[in-house]
Amino acid sequence: MEIPHSFECETHLVHAGRDPASHAGMVNTPAFRGSTILSNSLTEWESRKLPGNPYASYGRFGTPTTRALETAVAALEGGHNALVFPSGLAAVTHSLLALLRSGDHALFPDSVYGPTRGFARSVLLRMGVDVEFYDPCIGADIAAQVRPNTRVVFVESPGSATFEVQDVPAIALAAHRVDAFVVMDNTWASPLFFQPFEHGVDLSIQAATKYIVGHSDALLGVATANERAWGLLQQATHDFGQTAGPDDLYLALRGLRSLSVRLHRHWESGMLLAESMARHPMVERVLHPALPGDPGYSLWRRDFKGASGLFAVALRPVPRPALEAFFDSLELFGIGLSWGGYESLCLPMDAPTRNVRPWTHTGPLLRVHAGLESCNDLVRDMQSALNRLQKWA
Repeated sequence: MEIPHSFECETHLVHAGRDPASHAGMVNTPAFRGSTILSNSLTEWESRKLPGNPYASYGRFGTPTTRALETAVAALEGGHNALVFPSGLAAVTHSLLALLRSGDHALFPDSVYGPTRGFARSVLLRMGVDVEFYDPCIGADIAAQVRPNTRVVFVESPGSATFEVQDVPAIALAAHRVDAFVVMDNTWASPLFFQPFEHGVDLSIQAATKYIVGHSDALLGVATANERAWGLLQQATHDFGQTAGPDDLYLALRGLRSLSVRLHRHWESGMLLAESMARHPMVERVLHPALPGDPGYSLWRRDFKGASGLFAVALRPVPRPALEAFFDSLELFGIGLSWGGYESLCLPMDAPTRNVRPWTHTGPLLRVHAGLESCNDLVRDMQSALNRLQKWA
């Protein structure tokens, strides 16, 4: 279903990728399950194999459920087209494999998502790609690290675990001078709060597991490309045989419809929770780019339309029993990986791996996700747990 560009984002979220008339009037696009797609004639079979034909010749190349999500996400991000993957990391790794070859140079921010760093340092290096990390706050000065053979400049804003905001337009300008592709992990903000292609990005990735699915019940990734990167992404995805299951796709389409309502609530609760934690004497620093005073605040104000519910907290140094007491006293925050669902999470994190600028904070680092519970209850629960820490100070 084509949605006029004059409509606002919330309207796109409700209607994009839907075509009830094609599915017996069903409001939601059904979960199409199948591998074999039959043709009614030899002519139809041959037409389905032509490049660009919207009808797939095999289930691996997509179903109406697949295309519904891909179409909706591409429209939201402002890209040319999108492809789905079985996880966010799969979207990252296969996007990189689509663009890079032996002898290329690739730049990654020092605050990049840990598994992305691991892939770059192991698989890409093994492939003969020259991997280099850069200060995420470098901005236009990244031009000094861009080489004639730089093929990919990866950005993730804000950065994983430590939430540095990157000057994506300045970095993109330097990358495009040598015809490099700018690849972004846009999971934190989603296309609601950051429009990657308006800021010079060529390929945008989201772990749809997080806010798009929104209910912690499916694993999924999406990569959206502009016209320049689309052919490479599409070919590599087909070469590697990547696809996603129909039930996960259906759950992502379901979650997409309420994304705006949920994300605004996550934003509001996350800000209130972060502000309350920042005032507690056991907190050394809250890492949240939407807080005035954060090093990335001005860039966040300039480039973002909102914030999600995810941030980090650096605590003052405490002994291990104190940290155990803190987590034992939390009633509403679960300890678990991922985020973006309706439940609140609080996760202890190891000291971030850094190649450029070492992490110097010595106290525990917590990653906090504000869910959809009452914010007053979340604040009370967190303050009570922090007060237990204070007894060890």
